[in-house]
Amino acid sequence: MTEPEELPQNLRAALSLRELIIEGELRGGERVSETPLAARLGVSRTPLRLALAQLEHEGLLAQAPGGGFAVRSFTRQEVADAIELRGVLEGAAARMAAEHEPDPLALEALHGCVSQLDGIVAPDQPAIGAFDRYVQLNERFHTLLLEMAGNRALEMAVERVLALPFASPSAFVRMQADLPESHRTLYVAQSQHRAMLEAIEAREGARAEGVAREHARLAKRNLDTALASHRVLDRLPGAHLIALDGGADVG
Repeated sequence: MTEPEELPQNLRAALSLRELIIEGELRGGERVSETPLAARLGVSRTPLRLALAQLEHEGLLAQAPGGGFAVRSFTRQEVADAIELRGVLEGAAARMAAEHEPDPLALEALHGCVSQLDGIVAPDQPAIGAFDRYVQLNERFHTLLLEMAGNRALEMAVERVLALPFASPSAFVRMQADLPESHRTLYVAQSQHRAMLEAIEAREGARAEGVAREHARLAKRNLDTALASHRVLDRLPGAHLIALDGGADVG
């Protein structure tokens, strides 16, 4: 069997650099020095520069005073704005999905995903131990929703927003395992999933869009819960990039 082709150096550097930032090896406001970083990642300067430009495009890096790059940090409002923007984009996706002639196979896949989620967050069934499975199905739901919209420009816009670690639909799910009200929150989210599906199936575009936007606002409420508890915040990937004093270091 042939070995899988090795990733290009610039892509490998971008993936490794993103991991260093998300895991906290590089902190918000920290300047990124090319020479030591190239040695640390095992790449040459040219692919590293391409990787730095990519992460600047994604929003994790910013131009530093005097040249070069530094790791961005974000205010609470910037994080909330990113989540709100995701809600606007996913609302548009839900509306387009409802207004298009539904693809029977796509609709069947969305039904299957929602049914599996129902089994995890049923009112009389605790969600403890099911968070990883919920994350998988939740991400699948949002992926299917975007695919059903059939709009590549919209997909690219969502991809840009999701590059920020705390803007994704599942960003706050795992941290909820420590919260006593976690099952109720997941139940509300799942009710919104089913409402979106029903609106799409009924070809009710405005209703589907409204539910999708409200669904994203649930993530903003979870953000406030996370920021109120350092113990909970520690479970959020990239949380160290959020400036708790309200001021961003770079950008």
